[in-house]
Amino acid sequence: MEYTHLGRTGLQVSRLCLGTMTFGRECDAAASRQLLDRFVAAGGNFIDTANAYSGGRSEEIVGDWLATQARADLVIATKVRFGPDLNNRGLSRKHILDAAENSLRRLKTDFIDLYQVHMWDAFTPLEETFRTLDDLARSGKVRYVGVSNFSGWQLQKAIDLCRAEGWEPVTCLQPLYNLLDREAEWELVPVCLTEGLGIIPYSPLRGGWLTGKFRRGQPAPAEDTRIQVAGPASLTWNEDWPNYDHPATWQVIDALIEVAQAAGRSPAQVALNWLLQRPGVTAPILGARTLAQLEDNLGALGWTLSREHLARLDAASARRLPYPYALLDDLIRA
Repeated sequence: MEYTHLGRTGLQVSRLCLGTMTFGRECDAAASRQLLDRFVAAGGNFIDTANAYSGGRSEEIVGDWLATQARADLVIATKVRFGPDLNNRGLSRKHILDAAENSLRRLKTDFIDLYQVHMWDAFTPLEETFRTLDDLARSGKVRYVGVSNFSGWQLQKAIDLCRAEGWEPVTCLQPLYNLLDREAEWELVPVCLTEGLGIIPYSPLRGGWLTGKFRRGQPAPAEDTRIQVAGPASLTWNEDWPNYDHPATWQVIDALIEVAQAAGRSPAQVALNWLLQRPGVTAPILGARTLAQLEDNLGALGWTLSREHLARLDAASARRLPYPYALLDDLIRA
């Protein structure tokens, strides 16, 4: 396992993070513990969950396992934002404080290493949200603060607010980022690089699209894949077949398979290795459903794609930039 610092902090995390959205959903408690055990045995110390995953069941599974581990050796991240109704959702002071206590109880721990805002809340003042997170950090119940699913201006505004008020700073961003979804590079990645935030991308294999299971010309997702099992009505974050069954996707997948064959690696390992080499990326979040998937994903470390292979993947996944990004890019040295 390789390690790095989370942004500008002194916190050291493994270069791969184990995501637990499958816990309590595709994976029962026993299967989830196997994944956790294998990840830690491989040297992983960074585990990400959320209070919304399986209605809190994911946190419970992680907590039952965590009670048998050396707590100080692990970096546990969770999130707050979503919930069933009224004051059980959003980023109000009430909900954040209630959710934090519930997460601590389910995780069976006295503190959360990384507490992340799961998504922007348009109905709660930003000052209310980040003052509350600062209070949690000052109390010792939260060690670091992060955000997920923010736009560029929202992220910069949160950073500037915390700096101006002397509150606990935003440490990292958890964005959607992979070979098929590179929009984070337009504003989010530059903000993170400028401000020293770590980047922990979720869905680095886009729900299976970048694993080699899908090939150009097939009319539908293969059996027993996440896309096929979940379907468009579930929490697949728009990963469903119609959203990606188009020429741009198959261009990326063709290049991915070509590079994987040339490098002697699996497509998933190549996709993860490409992401690990992107500027600012700290640790892609793995979403394995089985031990076999996790084993394959762990093979993304310990080697590096060649310059030629990186260039091939960059070119295949590049998109025409919209305004003003194309203009700014064209005239950067004008």
